[in-house]
Amino acid sequence: MDFSDTDRIADCFLNYNLRLQSVLLNTAWDKVALLAQDVRKCWLSNRQVFLCGNGGSAANAMHIANDFLYGIAIRTKSKRGLRVVALPANQSVLTCLGNDIGYENIFSYQLSSLGGENDLLIALSGSGNSPNIVNAILEAKRIGMKSYALLGFSGGRCKDIADVPLHFPVDDMQISEDIQLIIGHMVMQWLKDNPLPEESV
Repeated sequence: MDFSDTDRIADCFLNYNLRLQSVLLNTAWDKVALLAQDVRKCWLSNRQVFLCGNGGSAANAMHIANDFLYGIAIRTKSKRGLRVVALPANQSVLTCLGNDIGYENIFSYQLSSLGGENDLLIALSGSGNSPNIVNAILEAKRIGMKSYALLGFSGGRCKDIADVPLHFPVDDMQISEDIQLIIGHMVMQWLKDNPLPEESV
């Protein structure tokens, strides 16, 4: 490849953009709306929302948690955001659990200790087959916690076990991770524009 040929490089970027748009155009928006409603119900009833993911999905989980904690509260009188926990955020906890009980249990153990019935889990995974994500969803079921899974590729096992799978069938990890954050930002903006009734300013 001629790295001085900016037109060819720009074509690569255009191709990426077109693939991303294609996925978005075929998204099941009714399921995204259901996710937004369920997150708002947790906000209304002061229940917890948990997010988990690995690698780039872990970064997205922490980013979305930040938006749910503070971003949605900007237009409220009390500035009260969601009770939200990004399970990949505490490196001390992750390395302790990974060392002592196995990496596949780093999220499920946290849910068993911190989560409760009627809380909400949002799992982010490109493949849908990561053992620690699968175990987190199974633990959520045991607790009585509704689970959403934002998935790429074939959807993997998580597509079959999550209460509401949001499957984006694209064989591209970066686009899968882009979609996770786009969905998170869409939900965040909807919540910001639809604050709790007594909190509106």
